[in-house]
Amino acid sequence: MEMLVVLGVIMVVMFALNFPMYLALIVPPLIVLMTFFPNVEPYLIIQQLIAGVSTQVLLAVPLFIFAADIMSSGQISGRLLDLVEVFVGHIRGGLAITTVAACTFFGAISGSTQATLVAIGRPMYGRLDESGYKNEDSLALIESSSIIALLIPPSISMIMYCVVTGTSVADLFISGVVPGLIMLFLFSVYSYFLAKKNDTPRTKKATLKEIKSAFKNGLAPLGFPIIIFVGIFLGLFSPTEAAAISVLYAIICEVFLFKSVKFKDFKDIALSSGVVTTAVFVLVAAGALLSWVISYARLPQFIAELVLGTNPSALRVLITTTIFFFVAGMFVDSLVAIVILTPIFYAPAVAAGVDPIQLGILIVLQAAIASVSPPFGCNIFTASAVFEQPYAKVVRKIPIYLVILLVVTVLIIAFPQISTFLIS
Repeated sequence: MEMLVVLGVIMVVMFALNFPMYLALIVPPLIVLMTFFPNVEPYLIIQQLIAGVSTQVLLAVPLFIFAADIMSSGQISGRLLDLVEVFVGHIRGGLAITTVAACTFFGAISGSTQATLVAIGRPMYGRLDESGYKNEDSLALIESSSIIALLIPPSISMIMYCVVTGTSVADLFISGVVPGLIMLFLFSVYSYFLAKKNDTPRTKKATLKEIKSAFKNGLAPLGFPIIIFVGIFLGLFSPTEAAAISVLYAIICEVFLFKSVKFKDFKDIALSSGVVTTAVFVLVAAGALLSWVISYARLPQFIAELVLGTNPSALRVLITTTIFFFVAGMFVDSLVAIVILTPIFYAPAVAAGVDPIQLGILIVLQAAIASVSPPFGCNIFTASAVFEQPYAKVVRKIPIYLVILLVVTVLIIAFPQISTFLIS
């Protein structure tokens, strides 16, 4: 108990004093080791930091980030928007539904909520405003829709969960599709009735010529989710190979087909990808050290017994895990929450009969929800910066989407088949 108090207090103080997150993850476990386990050899610490980023599956992360950056610099997001809009733009709430669907498709390309928010949110924010949608509704819609990227493969959060637990990345990727589509459906239904309530004007119905043109322009971008999902589902290649193919496909589309990215641009694109990848890997390494220290001190067993009791039911484990990840995700990066908390709840969940895939989907979903939850959801601050809107305005209409996401959470807990039937 004393170790847990020391670890928690130091970490909270460092977060409160605005220390860099990687320091707030590395320093507390080092102090615990020096205080309670002075005989631990220093080289073991270095080994754990290196081991945290030495897993082969992590090779997919920089590749997916690089592919997303290439596409964000080009025309793919705009072409996806145009394609979706010609089919649903004319119905009630059509532009809002277009936003949700485009975020889903782009999420199947980028795997990042913030990349999706920027790539889809920027062009759609103006379109929604011009079409009569209320400003607060547009902001909440874009923020919430962008988190579908974490459920639709490829998802960096899913990769992190698999690194920590040894679960199959391919299986988790495939299993995230149905929950992601459920979110798409529920957000779309809400958008329809909200537009009907507000009597939001509709856009004109696209002509056959416009549909053909949009389909022709959007056909190439649609190849990304097909390559990733179908290729992995049929076992044609691994998630890491899918990431490499995504980079190649992004280059072919943006450089040779659309001619929107020049080879001279790749220096800046690669630099941006390198910065993001470094930040992710430093957090993963720091999280791995923290995870090793708490495991070495047998804290997971202590915490699990403290909050779960002995022989907890599957339902209790799932509900407790949901609450812990939701709260943690509001204050720290979702990758950090996954690395730290997953070892605590994984073993009790498996022992209680919970499928590791269902647990993974639930954890990733809570990480996604937390990214739009006040006070510190990362998408909130990203949206505030991108759209230059005050914090209060950005969060004003978020609660209704949190209720919808709570419904999705309940469905996944109550019906495990939602997250497992595609791989069964």
